[in-house]
Amino acid sequence: LKLLGSADQRSLRGQRLTIFAAMMDDTTVTSLIIAPALIGLAWSAKEAWAVSKVKIDGHPDIIVLQKADNADIVQQMKTIAKTISEGAVSFLMAEYLYMAVYIVFFSGVLMFFTDWETTVSFIIGAITSILCGWIGMQIAVYTNVRTAHECWKDLASGFKVAIQGGCVMGLSLVSFGVLALWLLVFILSKVSDLTDEKFYEAIAGYGLGGSSIALFGRVGGGIYTKAADVGADLSGKNEYGLEEDDYRNPACIADNVGDNVGDIAGMGADLFGSFAESTCASLVLASASPDLKTIPCAVMYPVLISSVGIFVGVLTLLLYAACYPVKEMQSVEKALKGILNISTVLMTPVVVTLSFYCLPAEFVMEKDGAQVKWWYCALSVMLGLWSGLLIGYVTEYYTSHSYKPVREIAETQKQSAATGIIYGLALGYLSCIIPVLSLGITVLVAHTLCGMFGVALSALGMLGTMTMGLTIDAYGPISDNAGGIAEMSGLPDEVRTKTDCLDAAGNTTAAIGKGFAIGSAALVSLALFGAFCVRANVEVVDILDPWVFTGLLFGAMMPYAFAAMTMKSVGEAANDMVKECMEQFPKIMNEGMQPDYDKCIKISTQASLREMIAPGLLVLLSPLVAGIGFGKNACAGLLSGALVSSVQLAISMSNSGGAWDNSKKYISAGGLGKNFVKGSEAHKNSVTGDTVGDPLKDTSGPALNIVMKLTAIISLVFGTAILKHSNASGGPAWL
Repeated sequence: LKLLGSADQRSLRGQRLTIFAAMMDDTTVTSLIIAPALIGLAWSAKEAWAVSKVKIDGHPDIIVLQKADNADIVQQMKTIAKTISEGAVSFLMAEYLYMAVYIVFFSGVLMFFTDWETTVSFIIGAITSILCGWIGMQIAVYTNVRTAHECWKDLASGFKVAIQGGCVMGLSLVSFGVLALWLLVFILSKVSDLTDEKFYEAIAGYGLGGSSIALFGRVGGGIYTKAADVGADLSGKNEYGLEEDDYRNPACIADNVGDNVGDIAGMGADLFGSFAESTCASLVLASASPDLKTIPCAVMYPVLISSVGIFVGVLTLLLYAACYPVKEMQSVEKALKGILNISTVLMTPVVVTLSFYCLPAEFVMEKDGAQVKWWYCALSVMLGLWSGLLIGYVTEYYTSHSYKPVREIAETQKQSAATGIIYGLALGYLSCIIPVLSLGITVLVAHTLCGMFGVALSALGMLGTMTMGLTIDAYGPISDNAGGIAEMSGLPDEVRTKTDCLDAAGNTTAAIGKGFAIGSAALVSLALFGAFCVRANVEVVDILDPWVFTGLLFGAMMPYAFAAMTMKSVGEAANDMVKECMEQFPKIMNEGMQPDYDKCIKISTQASLREMIAPGLLVLLSPLVAGIGFGKNACAGLLSGALVSSVQLAISMSNSGGAWDNSKKYISAGGLGKNFVKGSEAHKNSVTGDTVGDPLKDTSGPALNIVMKLTAIISLVFGTAILKHSNASGGPAWL
C-alpha cells in the first residue's frame, strides 16, 4: 500500500469493502438476522422463568410479623393481582374483537386498491403487533405482584424482578418483529412476481398493520387508563382524602388495569409500529438503489440494524448490574438511565462495524445520483441513536422533580392550581425547543449525506436501543402496579416506600421513553413521506400550489382535532367513573360494603372501545380522502402539516402532563417543606394539575405519534391509487 498513491489506496480499499459485502451471501445475512432474534427469545424465556420462580409466600424466614398475619396479606396480594390480570385480559379480548373486524374490513379495501402481497403483509404486521402486546401485558400482570413481594424483602430484589419482567417484553417484541418481517420477505420472495422496489412497497403493508394496531392500542388503552385514573383521583383523593391505591376506592383496580393496557400494550404497539415502518421505508429506498439491490446484505442492512440491537440489549442486561448496582433508593434511577447509556454506547461501534461490512465503499441511491459512502450511512444511524438519547435527557430535565422546571411549578402551586397549570403549559412549550433542533439537525445532515435513505436510517438508529427502551418502559407500570398491590393488601409502610421509589424512577424513565417514541415517530414519518413522494411521483411539494396549501392547513389541524376527541373522551368516561364511585362511597365508608371493582372496570372498557372509533377514522380516512379525492399534491400537503404540527403538540402535551405529575409527587414527598405535604392546599392544587395532565401525557400526547406515522404509511401503501386519481399537475382527477 505504501507504494500506491492515495487515489489507488482509496480504490483498493473500495474494492475490498465491496468484496466484503459480496461475501455476505443470503445464508450469512439470514444467520445474522435469525440468530440474534432467537437469542433474544431465549433470553426472554429465561427471564420469564426466573420471574416464575419467585414464590409468593410472605418470606416466612425473613419477615417479622407487624400488623397482620402473613398468610392473610399474601392471600390478599394474590387476589388483587388476579383481579388486575382478569381486568386487563377482559379489556384486551374486547379490544381485539374490534381489531379483528377492522383487519378483515381493511384487508378487503387493500385487495381492491393494491395487491394480495400488500394485504398479506398488512395481516402479518397486525397479528405480530397483537401478539407482542399480549405477551407484554401477560408478563407485566404476572410480574407486578412478585415485585411487591420482593420489595417486602429488600429494594434490590424488587428492582431486579421488575427489570426481568420488563426485558421479557423488550426482547420478545423486537425479536418477534424481526423474525416475522424476515419470514414475510423470505416467503413472499418465493411466491410473488413482484421485484425490487415494487416488492418492498408491498412489504410496507407490514408497517401499516403494526401501526393500525398501535392506533387502537394507544387510543383505546389511553382512554381506559386515564378514565380510571382521573375518576379515582377526583372521587377518592379530592372528596374523601384517600391514598391513591386505597382498597376502598372502587376505581383503584381499574386504574391499575389501565397501567397495563395503556402503558404496556399501547406503548409496545406504538414502538413496534415505529420499528416496522422505519424498516419498511428503508427497505423500499434501499431496493430502489441500482447498486444496493444486487447485494443481499446491503438490501437487508436496515433489518440487520434492528437484529444486532437485540444482541446489544442482551449484553446490556449482563453489564448493567455490575456498572450500576442498586443498593439504595438513590441508585434506582441511575441504574435505569444506565441501561440506556450502556446500550447506546455499545450500539455505536456495532453500527460502524455493520455498515463497514454490509455496504459497498461507494454507491448511488438513484441512477445518476450523488455518490454515497458507507460511513455516511453509519453516521446517519448514529445521529438518530445519540439524538434519541439527547431528547430523552431533555425530556427528563423538564419532567423530573430533581430539576428546576418542575420545582418551579410546585412553588406556584402554593398559591393556586391555576398558576401551576399556567407554568406547566409554558414548560411544555419550552421543552419543544431542543428536541426540535436535534431532530432538525439530524434530518439535515442525514438527508444531505444519503437523501431520504439517511432519514430512514436515523429513525432506525433512534430505535436501535428499543429492546432496552421497552424494558424500562414496561418496568414503569410493573412497579406502579406493585405499589398499588402493596397499598391495597396492607403491606408494611416501608414496603410501600420501596415501591414508591421504584415507581418514581419509572415515571422519569417513562417520560424519557415518550421522548424516544415521539422523536422516532417524526423521523419515521418523514422517511415514509419521502417513499410516498417516490411512489406517487411527487417531485416538488410547493406550498404556493393551492392544493398543497389546502392540504397543509388541514394536516396541521388534524392533531388538534384528534387530541380534542381523545381528551373529551377521557373527560366523559372519567365523569361516569366519578358518578359510580360517589354512589358506592357512602355505603363503603359508612356501612362497610365491599367496593364493586367490576363496575368501574366495565365503565372504562365500554368507554374506551366506544370512543376510540371516531379519532381512529379521522386518521385512517384523512389521507385517503385527500389523496384519492383531491390529488397527490393535497395529500403531500396534508402529510407535511400533520407531521410538523404533531411533533410540537406531542412533545408539549407529554411533558406538561409529566411535569404536573412529578410536581405532585415532589410536594407529597415534602419537597416544599413540612407545611406543604399531603392534605395541604398546595397538594390539592398539585392533584388538580396532575388530573388535568393525565390525558395529555398518557392519552392524547403519545397517541399523536400514530397520527404522524399512520397517515404517512397509508399514503405510501395507497400511493399508486392516489397517483391514478391525480391529474397531470397533481390536482384531483375530476378537475
